[in-house]
Amino acid sequence: MQDVVELDDGAIRQFHDDGATVLRGLLDDAWLEELADGVERNLDEPGPWSSDYTAGDDPGRFFGDYVNWERIDAYRRVALDSPVADAARALLGPQPVRFFHEHVLVKEPGTQERTPWHHDQPYYCVDGDRHLSLWVSLDPVSADDGLTFVAGSHRWERRFVPRKFIDHTPYVDDDARFELVPDIDAETDRHRFVQFDVEPGDAVAFHFTSLHAAPGNARSDVRRRAVSFRYVGADATFALRPWLHSPPFEPHGLEVGDPLSGDRFPVLSG
Repeated sequence: MQDVVELDDGAIRQFHDDGATVLRGLLDDAWLEELADGVERNLDEPGPWSSDYTAGDDPGRFFGDYVNWERIDAYRRVALDSPVADAARALLGPQPVRFFHEHVLVKEPGTQERTPWHHDQPYYCVDGDRHLSLWVSLDPVSADDGLTFVAGSHRWERRFVPRKFIDHTPYVDDDARFELVPDIDAETDRHRFVQFDVEPGDAVAFHFTSLHAAPGNARSDVRRRAVSFRYVGADATFALRPWLHSPPFEPHGLEVGDPLSGDRFPVLSG
């Protein structure tokens, strides 16, 4: 079993200050091989909530799927038993920390579709301030080809309408509680951005309310496979949105404002 990874104080500070950081070498080769096998099974056997975001005859393939950890053991083991879980506890402690869900995203070589500017929490059925995604890369990704974050946007105290990955349109045009995402590309001089070169086994940790985007995969020889493992802290409560939240979890007895509970959101041990 891989030893517990000690998080660098600078990375922890950057996570809290900028809303995103990189954790080098979080998973070793054995964990990566298991996770890669899980992704291949997921591609061969998509779940009921899977999506292909590549339109028509466009080259490549942009595939996404989530909440398959109960049927794909590799996802369950990495989420609950690997150094990924250790990192989530270290960044979100004190206990309890719950696993929210995993999300696999694959951009095959030549894929043109970019991931639009967005932040994650408005997609979800959860409120609270203590939460994170650990985006684990299975392939080398340069900073310019990977995730880009607006540094400090997790502290804006603003909530943005989710955007559809397939055509970048907002879920709704107007809502009193949520703004449309600003045109970040038109105001780059107003922001500081954070990017990371990553190698297989590195993980990018980011807050659910950090604005981020990603380009397509213009490389002709390298896939871009990543699995985001998402966790919430003790302040997480069940929420409903003016749109169908993603993943489309049913309440299953939870009322708005109730703490997340039950086997769907297991507490990390240790």
